[in-house]
Amino acid sequence: MKHLITGILIVAAISAISGTAQAQSNIYLCVDGNGTKEYKNTGDTKGCKKVNLPPLTVTAPVLPPAASGGAASKPQPATPPNFPKVDGGTQKARDNDRRQILQDELRSEQQKLAGQEKDYNNGVPERQGNERNYAKYQDRVALMKDELARTQKNIEALNRELSNLK
Repeated sequence: MKHLITGILIVAAISAISGTAQAQSNIYLCVDGNGTKEYKNTGDTKGCKKVNLPPLTVTAPVLPPAASGGAASKPQPATPPNFPKVDGGTQKARDNDRRQILQDELRSEQQKLAGQEKDYNNGVPERQGNERNYAKYQDRVALMKDELARTQKNIEALNRELSNLK
């Protein structure tokens, strides 16, 4: 059944592309010795049977009014007219709250960075008791370096956010 539907879709696509949808198409379903089904436009091989398909109707697509090439329509506003509005005082309070939250986060990240830099000790942190194996020490140093980079990126992002505020 799946092969029949696929065959019908192929025939429909070919007919639509060529623009010649004919009521009487010669389509043959051919089955070879292994049971493999194949659709062909000629039935000259053994095991082919003609398939009777209903006529194919092709219609033109319906375009929305704006895309149909009619008169230029006025652009839609960025926000719908019934979208809830916030008065200026409320918005200013929200912006101030946001600024304060960002500044608090920035201070926290800067303090974290200072502690990380102290522990990192310019890439030569003190070895811990469980780091007799040098590979463990190197792994911890690499993690510390990654944490430093991540904290620095956080600080940069927070500074960018603060500079974007009105």
